[in-house]
Amino acid sequence: MKQTKYAFIQSDLSSVQLNQVIIAAQILCAGGTVAFPTETVYGLGADVTNPAAVDKIYKIKQRPADHPLIVHIGNISHMHYWAQAIPESAWKLANHFWPGPLTLILPRNHRIPDNVTGGQATVGLRFPAHPVASALLNALGPKKALAAPSANRFGRISPTSAAHVYQELGSTIDMILDGGSCEVGLESTIVSFHDKTLQILRPGSITLSAIEAVLNSPVILAHNIDQSIRTSGSLPAHYAPTTPLRLYSSIQIWPHALTLAKKDLRVLVITWSNTHKPKFSDQFIEQFSMPADPIIYGKQLYAKLRQFDQAEFDYLLIESPPDHPSWLAIADRLQRASYHSSNNN
Repeated sequence: MKQTKYAFIQSDLSSVQLNQVIIAAQILCAGGTVAFPTETVYGLGADVTNPAAVDKIYKIKQRPADHPLIVHIGNISHMHYWAQAIPESAWKLANHFWPGPLTLILPRNHRIPDNVTGGQATVGLRFPAHPVASALLNALGPKKALAAPSANRFGRISPTSAAHVYQELGSTIDMILDGGSCEVGLESTIVSFHDKTLQILRPGSITLSAIEAVLNSPVILAHNIDQSIRTSGSLPAHYAPTTPLRLYSSIQIWPHALTLAKKDLRVLVITWSNTHKPKFSDQFIEQFSMPADPIIYGKQLYAKLRQFDQAEFDYLLIESPPDHPSWLAIADRLQRASYHSSNNN
């Protein structure tokens, strides 16, 4: 079994740490795979111009071949190198939000291999804000980019630390760059310009209202109604722990927990509001309180789900997030994470 290189990189990037980034870039140029931090989640990267290297991502993640990868670039000016017929609204969003957690779906050009896009005529481009990701892309140079989905098994919880990556993928990848915990913790907002209709295909920390403010025009929230474009994280089941996860309102959650506990099933109730466990004693029910702030909640979500998934509970019951735009990305991830459990009641 091969040994995965592992390098801890601080945000200020000393000369020794920069050397590790250069080694990572060399591995990528030679057709290898490298896990690296972004502000959203950790990515599993390969040279986008090397179809054989990109195929390794699909194999490592056990990802369907028709499920496209997001391409990470190192500068706004590189957008025209990988895409064509870029609308003015895309440039506006890029200039306002990049580097940052925003992916733009654009017509691809000839430099993008078919296996990066799942055979589609479009490509998702993102310019990440994390200093380690930036250093890695700069080391690759302007004519290289990284095809990089989240560094986890397909459909499972996204990693927000290097330890999560190693725990799940281990020696299947060539190198892991450890840049600490991800600042945002949820995947990027995905915006499409298909058929001149601007729509959000996946919500993220950059909200619909923020995008509309920049463009001074309305934007559609797709809710998966547009099946003509396949994007990362668009399947109904995704981001899921192995432990069955179900969503309930604050009123419903405790009766359901008690019903399961009466079957001698071990249950964790995860809440965000001030709803409290009813006055009954049951050894099979535990409670954990998440932050009521959606930004902090989002940053902690995947790490906590991963932790609870390893705690040998029979069920994770989560209080549904508020019906508010600031919670939209969290609601999206939890709905997908609970899909199989909710459909097997």
